[in-house]
Amino acid sequence: MIGFQALVHREIFRFISVFRQTIFPPVVSSFLYIFIFGFSLGRHIKTVEGVPYLTYLIPGLLMMYIIEGAYANTSSSLFISRWANNIEELLVTPLSYVEMVMAMLIGGLVRSSVTATGVYCVSLMFVRFPPAHPEVMVFFLIFVSLTFSSAGMIMALFAEEFEHLTVVTTFVITPLIFFGGVFHSITMVPEALRWVTQFNPMFYMVNGMRYAMLGISDVPLGQCMTVVVCIFFVLFSVTVYLFRIGFKLRK
Repeated sequence: MIGFQALVHREIFRFISVFRQTIFPPVVSSFLYIFIFGFSLGRHIKTVEGVPYLTYLIPGLLMMYIIEGAYANTSSSLFISRWANNIEELLVTPLSYVEMVMAMLIGGLVRSSVTATGVYCVSLMFVRFPPAHPEVMVFFLIFVSLTFSSAGMIMALFAEEFEHLTVVTTFVITPLIFFGGVFHSITMVPEALRWVTQFNPMFYMVNGMRYAMLGISDVPLGQCMTVVVCIFFVLFSVTVYLFRIGFKLRK
């Protein structure tokens, strides 16, 4: 376990050493989101499903930063390792491919957990409420973080330039998050577009976190959990397979 622990420590130390770029920005932007959307829109949208809009907004923002933090951590870490050619040093260590992948995924999990904690602390400045189901909250934090950490590693293997990683964030992840119900309920979406929302995996992740914190959801909790777990196992399996065949890892 020494090699596995060392790789985990490296992944954690990597983002902590540049916390001004990894932790501080999302905490500051969450304050702006809560202040601007919570108070500005909250004046016109009093309640959503019986919950004050400001309170309704918090779980969606938490999930947004969990997703973005997990993806950014592993995608940048693995891509830089490929670019600097030190990934080859890792491949010759007596670690299994599962251990290599899991160590990097844990780094993404820790970063998204730290970010989520910071965002939640910021939300306490505006509204305070205890999570309705803390165990469900931990479930979605872990599995969503591991899911998008896996996605980040896959994209880091396919990417040829660093800009390719940001393109995915800008044109895929961010739009899906926004349309996934971070700022609104599915009941606020036109009837003709609701079926499109139901094909958005972020929709189930946001609603799972919303149920965990507020006890309300647009879809059943079991359905949200099933979607998240299935996507994780698929992406995790693909990541391990790509490592096993050495896809773009060896020159």
